[in-house]
Amino acid sequence: MTTPFRVEFSDTCSASAVHVTEATDLPAALDALGLRPARPTVVVVGGAAGIEDALMDGLRPVFAVGIAPVLEKYRAVGVDGGTRSGVMQLFGAARAAAQATFPLVGVAASGVVKLPPEQASGCVGTALEPNHTHFVIVPGDQWGAEAPWIARTATVLAGAAPSITVLANGGQIAYSDVQRSVEAGRPVLVIAGSGRTADVFVAALADAPADERAATLVESGLIRSVPMDQPRVLAAALAAALDAAT
Repeated sequence: MTTPFRVEFSDTCSASAVHVTEATDLPAALDALGLRPARPTVVVVGGAAGIEDALMDGLRPVFAVGIAPVLEKYRAVGVDGGTRSGVMQLFGAARAAAQATFPLVGVAASGVVKLPPEQASGCVGTALEPNHTHFVIVPGDQWGAEAPWIARTATVLAGAAPSITVLANGGQIAYSDVQRSVEAGRPVLVIAGSGRTADVFVAALADAPADERAATLVESGLIRSVPMDQPRVLAAALAAALDAAT
């Protein structure tokens, strides 16, 4: 049986976490964390350490205006990769700035992250984002190992409730993230203007020359785009998706 443990970031900041090694253990693990389905769920995937500072600044309103308030309103759960970089850092910061109460679950591969107190000891690995409320630590020793687990976690959390994925920026792993959302029947909102993989999908949506992977996934009909500089449009699209099955 999976047993939760505390991840201590500081004297005033901690999160609940659990190690999961088998997909069949996910329901019990999430239940042990107090995250019982069915719950509206928003998955955020995309760029991590490769996002430039200027783009990070441009993406802040996407999270502060377009994502966090919607999750709070719908008592939804956020799911992402959980590390202190890129879109995951922005997600955690937006939740903290809003003093929001929605759960934010980071799903991270054990071999590429370091847990406190390792974060302060110089150990190799990427730090976890401290504004997340829960972590699911899964098998894997390379980036991308977490992708199927992010999708599975969202599916279990949502149950019969609506769920949706948001893609901002992203590299090669983002294709896998989007593919797994599509395979789960989960709609994907792509942030147009956020660069890299996200903009490849935007081009595919416009029938412009694009990566074959993106073009194939767009044919699912589950992918559409919203402009980065209009976060309220994103908020409205997320609200409509979370309203769909209520």
